Amino acid sequence: MTPFSEYPLAPPWLPSRFHWQPGMLLAGVDEVGRGPLIGAVVTAAVILDPARPIDGLADSKRLTERRRLALVPLIQERALAFAYGRAEPAEIDQLNIYQATMLAMQRAVQNLPQRPQAVLVDGNRSPEFGVPAEAVVKGDGLIPAISAASVLAKVARDAEMAALHQHYPEYGFAQHKGYPTAEHLAALDRHGALPGLHRQSFGPVARAALRDVG
Repeated sequence: MTPFSEYPLAPPWLPSRFHWQPGMLLAGVDEVGRGPLIGAVVTAAVILDPARPIDGLADSKRLTERRRLALVPLIQERALAFAYGRAEPAEIDQLNIYQATMLAMQRAVQNLPQRPQAVLVDGNRSPEFGVPAEAVVKGDGLIPAISAASVLAKVARDAEMAALHQHYPEYGFAQHKGYPTAEHLAALDRHGALPGLHRQSFGPVARAALRDVG
């Protein structure tokens, strides 16, 4: 993919309403962790440097773990700026997963050491950032800055699940990363939900809690 800032005109994959300016500081934002039953939703924001392109950026789900791990130091070294955001399980339960994801995206952009002039978000909706912003469906496979954010967020959350596995190996977090797989659901049946870690508002966790009470 061609780095976005190298286009003298608006790239064809940008939203039609997006006001393109060559060389603008454009942040890409993506999230990981909306579907799991446990842990935070993790987001990242990245402003790429057109003078230091990164080969091999793509939707993190389409990359091998080895490739994602190799890309992280390249992104962190070559990007003009990057930052992370998150929303914890208690916030997810209080707000709902959609609102918590929007909050985590806002936090990632707020944490950037450089303020972007515009933001592009993977998906079909974008929160308010205080600068022009647009959502791009499947943007993590189209726009390099969003791809980079996707990789950073995925690697960060996977590392959290691997660390959680060390404390609670009976749940298998290193394998399923908290998603509602058969293994995870069976572990919930056997061991119950982990207070403060599992998302109590998610159906399988709520049902496990009811069984524990019963």
